[in-house]
Amino acid sequence: MHRVSRSSGRSPDRAASWAARRAARRAAGRAAGRAQGGPSLGARLRRDRVMLLLVLPGFLFFVVFHYVPLLGNVIVFQDYQPYLGFKDSPWVGLGNFSVFAEPDFYRALLNTLKFAVLQLVLFFPAPIGLALLLNSIISPKIKRFVQSVVYLPHFIGWVILISISQQLIGGTGLLPQLLGELGLPRVDLMTSSGFFPWLVTLQLIWKDAGWGTIIYLAALLNIDTEHYEAAAIDGADRWRRLWHVTLPGIVPVTLLLLILNLGSILSVGFEQILLQRDAVGADAAEVLDTYVYFHGVLDGQWGPAAAVGLVKGVIGLVLILGANKLAHRFGHEGIYSR
Repeated sequence: MHRVSRSSGRSPDRAASWAARRAARRAAGRAAGRAQGGPSLGARLRRDRVMLLLVLPGFLFFVVFHYVPLLGNVIVFQDYQPYLGFKDSPWVGLGNFSVFAEPDFYRALLNTLKFAVLQLVLFFPAPIGLALLLNSIISPKIKRFVQSVVYLPHFIGWVILISISQQLIGGTGLLPQLLGELGLPRVDLMTSSGFFPWLVTLQLIWKDAGWGTIIYLAALLNIDTEHYEAAAIDGADRWRRLWHVTLPGIVPVTLLLLILNLGSILSVGFEQILLQRDAVGADAAEVLDTYVYFHGVLDGQWGPAAAVGLVKGVIGLVLILGANKLAHRFGHEGIYSR
């Protein structure tokens, strides 16, 4: 006959059984917690401390140069004077938004939209097509060589690239001389205002299309080869495998980059356009970024220029949120899940 414990009122066997059941319940609770919410925040920080340290410099960069400067948007509602500072500059309310009624602003806006549409239609698909071509190269040596060649322009400054463009298609460049020798009229494409939006887009493709293929090549490598094998067994040729396997495999990455690009769609290349603005004139080359530079920085109209920048940011935010919501409706994750 078991002796009952005075402290607990249970026999040793019953006490051991109760302790085992209690431990099992705790273990089940911890397992359920991990299944629902994962490890605790402290455990995740300890686990990922090396990766967090690697991310820290980039995080600090965005905080210092992107998020902290947002506080400077207070000058949108001030007649800001640098020698007075934020504190003593007089408040003007919404007076700086009168800049949106100026003809020069609408000219810059229309030019910006023209450049943005061309870059969205022509430049955005260029890295995708180039990545598909590079992925089809069988020889690793040739593939690495072509990749190095198409990556190189990304590391060259706009001053050099525009100088090269001048030597190729400028008034005394290679193309006009070749046309002259053939008895055709010489054409200076660097000073053609009608060709300027196309010129800017082609230069952008030349410079950054190769660099943009890096993400798409990584996405192509992530596609399971068993999908291609199954499609080949079903009788799909190369083009059908491209259409039904390859393109659907890179849709999530493509949508992610498209949504992110919409946030900066009104920023169409400040340095590139500024360097060529005098050659074609302000009527063809004035965009919102150069408008802010000339009217805000050079003319000292800080408040109106800041108002233009603020509206640009708000429009970009609305486009990102709207595009992400549309991606959710079509069953894609977008840049963040619902």
